[in-house]
Amino acid sequence: MSQNIFQPIVTIVATAVIAVAATNSGVAQTPISKSPLSKNREVAVNTKAEVKEAVVTLAGGCFWCTEAVYEQMQGINDVVSGYIGGAMKNPDYNSVCTGTTGHAEAVEIYYDPAVTTYEEILDVFFKTHDPTTLNRQGADSGTQYRSAIFFHDEAEKQLATAYIEKLNAKGEFNAPIVTKLEPASEFYPAEEYHQDYFRKNPNASYCQAVVKNKVRKFQRTFGDKVKKD
Repeated sequence: MSQNIFQPIVTIVATAVIAVAATNSGVAQTPISKSPLSKNREVAVNTKAEVKEAVVTLAGGCFWCTEAVYEQMQGINDVVSGYIGGAMKNPDYNSVCTGTTGHAEAVEIYYDPAVTTYEEILDVFFKTHDPTTLNRQGADSGTQYRSAIFFHDEAEKQLATAYIEKLNAKGEFNAPIVTKLEPASEFYPAEEYHQDYFRKNPNASYCQAVVKNKVRKFQRTFGDKVKKD
């Protein structure tokens, strides 16, 4: 056979060898797909649908406090302060503060299920705010400061319900828990100046008087869950 006849055969074989080598070396990997978890953020999921990040939405009074606590916790990737649970579209801080929109100051907590769990996040929640005062946290009063868990599916609802029942049965608090369980509706991120408020404004009067104490309580109670860096 002539050299010209051999050429296409060599090309085909070489192409096949390169393809196999790339597959075995991991070069030609299937790209990670993105699936929306909420309007505001995406969650990375691999081709086997293994969840890399999950979300919990909680309201425990002023979102500066709740955000500051969870930003200290291992397994938490991000915390976003915002508004949820009301009827008004695109609420802002001033409108929510009137107590007439139905929204609660809340946080979306994005976490790694391989590092921490939904139950552990609830444990921190109930130990770093007062779940027995209706529509009030300290001096902050109104429905916007209610204690609430906004569940994203039936599994979260059942876990939260069982957790509250367990706390009430143990007599964990001197009064019954009034934390509301509400289906997660649209979450509106708060204005930029609210995000990471304690980290950016540690010397602000409210941070010194209120937020700092909640962060310290978390650090004392959950020393093994505090981020090391």
